[in-house]
Parts: sequence; C-alpha cells; structure tokens
Amino acid sequence: MKKLMTGDEAVARGAYEAGVRFASAYPGTPSTEILENMALHKDVTAEWAPNEKTAMESAIGAAIAGARSMVSMKHVGMNVAADPMFTWAYMGVNAGNMIVTADEPGMYSSQNEQDNRNYAKAAKLAMFEPADSQECIDMVKAGFDLSEEYDTPFILRMTTRVCHSKSIVEISERDEKPLKDWEPNPGKYVCLPAISRVLRVKLEERLAKLAEYSETSPFNRAEYHDGSKTGVIASGVCYYYGREVFGDDASYLKLGFTYPLPENLIKEFCSKMDEVYILEENDPYIEEFVKQCGVSCTIHGKDMFPPYGEMTPDVIRASAGMESLPTIEFDRSKLINRAPALCAGCPHRGLFYRLGKRKDIMISGDIGCYTLAAGKPYNAMNSTVCMGASISIGHGAQKVFNMGDSGRKVVTVLGDSTFFHTGVNSLMNTVYNGSNTVNIILDNRITGMTGHQDNPGTGFNAQGDPTTMIDMETLVRALGIKHVKVVNPNNLDEVDAALDEFLALDEPSVIITRWPCVLKKFSQADLDEFDDLFATKDRVDPDKCIGCRKCLTVGCPAMNYKADEKKVVILKTQCVGCDVCAQVCPVGAIEKEA
Repeated sequence: MKKLMTGDEAVARGAYEAGVRFASAYPGTPSTEILENMALHKDVTAEWAPNEKTAMESAIGAAIAGARSMVSMKHVGMNVAADPMFTWAYMGVNAGNMIVTADEPGMYSSQNEQDNRNYAKAAKLAMFEPADSQECIDMVKAGFDLSEEYDTPFILRMTTRVCHSKSIVEISERDEKPLKDWEPNPGKYVCLPAISRVLRVKLEERLAKLAEYSETSPFNRAEYHDGSKTGVIASGVCYYYGREVFGDDASYLKLGFTYPLPENLIKEFCSKMDEVYILEENDPYIEEFVKQCGVSCTIHGKDMFPPYGEMTPDVIRASAGMESLPTIEFDRSKLINRAPALCAGCPHRGLFYRLGKRKDIMISGDIGCYTLAAGKPYNAMNSTVCMGASISIGHGAQKVFNMGDSGRKVVTVLGDSTFFHTGVNSLMNTVYNGSNTVNIILDNRITGMTGHQDNPGTGFNAQGDPTTMIDMETLVRALGIKHVKVVNPNNLDEVDAALDEFLALDEPSVIITRWPCVLKKFSQADLDEFDDLFATKDRVDPDKCIGCRKCLTVGCPAMNYKADEKKVVILKTQCVGCDVCAQVCPVGAIEKEA
C-alpha cells in the first residue's frame, strides 16, 4: 500500500514494521511527531520521558531486556542523552536499538544548529542519513536488522526538511519480533573500567566490519552520467538539492550510510571526476573525510558553500556562481514584518508584563513559548541558554551580585515541562548552595511550544492513559524550598504581591503561575480546577476609550488600534476574556461583554 508521509511519520512507521516494542522521547522540533505517531500503535509502549537522558536510558534498558527499542530527540537533546549514549556504544545490544536525532540547519526553532553527525564519529556509532520518507522507512528497518547483526546501536540522523517534507512511501505489515532472552552478562553490560577496556577493543573491531559493510551498502550508491567529469557527493536532502541544481550534467555519489564512510567507493568515484562538489549542511563532515582519502580531483566544499544554514538549491546556485532562477518581482516595501507573539489569552502575558517593568532585577530565562518575552513589548528576559538552565544561571549570577553592593536580585523563569526536564536539578543546586533567587515556574498544564504533549505534571501519558500526576508544589517543597506560592498569572495584583514578597527574602523561593494554555484541550481536571476557563470575552467601550494605547503594551494580538478613530478594539475571534488588558486600562474602558 502506498501512502503520503512526512519523514517523522515514516520513521515511526518503519520502527513499527521493524517490530519495535518500546519507544521513548522528549518532544522537540523537528522530532516531536515521531513519538506521537508511535503512540498511535497500542501494541507498542510509547512514552514521553522527562528528558532525553532518561529516554535514552529507558530505551537502552528495553534493548538489553530483549525488545527492539527506539529513542528520538531534536539535535540539542542529544547533548542531554550523550552521557549514556557513549557507553551504550561500547556495550552493544541484545535486541536492536536506534537513536534518532533531528538536526535543524537554519535554527528555525532552536538555539544552535550543531551537526550531530559528529556524534556518530565521536561515540563510534553506525549512522544512516535518509533523504526522503521512503528512505526513512527503509533505513529504520535495515538499521534494526544491522543493529542486531553487528551488535551496535544505530544513529538515524534527520534534518528539518526530511522530518517535515512529505513523499510517497510503500508500507508493509508489522514483523512481530519475539522478545529475545535475557541472561545476566556483566562482561557486556556492567561498564567498570576493567570491562570497558575489553569492550573498547571490541568496539574498534565492530567498526572495522561496519566499514566493510559501508562499501557495499545499498544506501551508498554512485550514479554516473556519460561524459560527465563533474561529480556531486551528498547525503540526506542535499542529494535532492544537488540533483535539482546540476541535473544530468553531473554524476552523483549518494551517501546514506555515513558512518563509517565508504573510503574505497569515494576514491573510485573521485578518480573518474575532474572536480567534485560536496554538498552538506553545517560542518564539513564528508568533505574532511574525502580529503583524507587523498583523492586527486579538485574538491569544492566549505571553500565555496556556507558552513551554516540550509543548503537549498538557491544557496547552491549562488555559492557556485550560477545564474539564479527567475522569480516573481514585487514591491518588498509593502511587506509587513510580523514579530512572533504570545497567543491571545496566553497565561504567561500577565507575568511578563509585570516582570518587565522591574528594572532592579536580572531575569534568567529558559526554552519555551515564554522565551518570546525577551522581545518587545515585555523586554523581560536577559539570558536563555538551554533546557533547565535558567535556575542554574540565575544561581551563579545571584552569587556574583551578592558579592557587590548593587542589591540586584535574580528572577529565574521556566515552564512546567522544562522544570521536570532539568530544572528540578537546577533548583536542587540552588537550595544546596544557598542562593536567594526568586524562581518562577510557568505551569500552563501542558508542554506548550512543541504542540501540547503531556509531561509528568499533566496526569496523562503519551498514549492518553491516566497516570500519576507529579504535584509540583510538593516536589518543590521536598527539595527544601520553604517559600512557595501558587498564583493566577492573569491577576496582576496577585503577581505583584508575590514578587514583592519573595524579592524581599534572603533565601530561595518559588512562585508557580498556574493557568492552562489557552490552546490546549481541557481535561476534566482542568475544568474542575479552573472556574473561569470560558470567561466572557472583553470589549472596549468606545465612549470611555481615550486612545492612550496603554492596553496595547500587554502585547495581545486580539487588540487593534483604529488610527482613524483613535480607539482600541478587541477582536472577538481571538479574545478569551483573560482580563489582563482591563487591569491595565487607566480609565476602565475595557469591560466584560454583556
């Protein structure tokens, strides 16, 4: 049967057809949909883990116990998972295991664009790079077989375009793999130094065999065009970009099995070319290897193509000095820049509106929708690094401020899912080392930025089943925080009072702003806990409005200023009646609809 699938959907389908029984992940663009699609199969155990490290470790445990397992994450998530992953490479598998990393050239939803192909080389893990959705299925299925044949975990390195682009795939029935027997084997799975030294030697032997496989792998192939002395070497979606640009004027070496790389195949290809273009996004991973092979043809890589961003056809043409394709001309002055904004009714708005007005504090931020508070109109974030870092960075900054006489306090901000991810460890550090930061957890009852995935604080698992809900307030108090307050972030007086009280303290404190994301599907628990979820919408009384536009400073996209009338109007289709704007209006012109 043929279907149209994204790469993420195809990875999940390939894993399902390969007989995977256990899958774990932490949501992160562009990888999120992999686990979401695995969760649709009730004969697979699919879990959201609190972070990528625990996801990796859970998948390792499943593979050791005898079930084919998969773990997926976005590229920065592999940094979190790297600790167990490097040792897992030494150990080898019982049942097959695949590690999916979704890299993001261009950083559309990420804080960096690291190239995780380098992890395969550093950890000495075999790696596939699919170019389209069909290859996602084929490589995943082959990867699990090879994982067991060569006794190694496999990396599947995706990129944004492969993850989210659709192509036609051929789907098959599931190959129901029986569980493998588990027997105690400390010489393989207990990585004490004496054991790891032996495993290290076996790892190199395994890589030598994988290098032989790479030379004949069906996923590495040369495509020669008669008379062509120009070659293109590419992996992943860059292969298709190259085909679009060079067409049949070039020959191609398409690499799909990219660690270990096929040295002899590369030498043979290059020996037939006068010049070779190496198309790869981000780092010169393939280029460096090709040059180490000592080929005699002229190599064009990062000397010509940019080391950052996406290697799209237009970028290739411009870099190679080729004529651009004709485009439709239009008046660019008529383009309207639209900065990203918090949604109308977002429960983070009230907090950041108030927080940004305090000039005597440093605000240490984190990864989530709320990172938008760094920009106008809030200007309420001074640093953002990685998941869970806000509290730790705030702790270090506060220690330094306490050395001087500025009296400056640090306020840290992170979301509920981010807190469970790695923020809890950071808060533990703050308590243990005696910092006096004010730490705010934005509990919008869901993992918002990546599309409303459940987390340990929602009461549901990845497959929608009720589960134990971790009580955030109880957890925070258990860590040693004595001063904890839960507030409604839509109530500005409540927000101000909590900030005033806790900023005056000389010990760590936690404010939990609790209100559900306006876009989430409300559970019965949400409806029971929050009385005002479907509050009456707000409206502006035009007779009272003086056109001061102060209400616009809350940054709500439901509010528009009509310049001809010098009045503000609220769009009924977007307003949810959170009342933040009404609390800001100096003349009481914003009221509830009748």
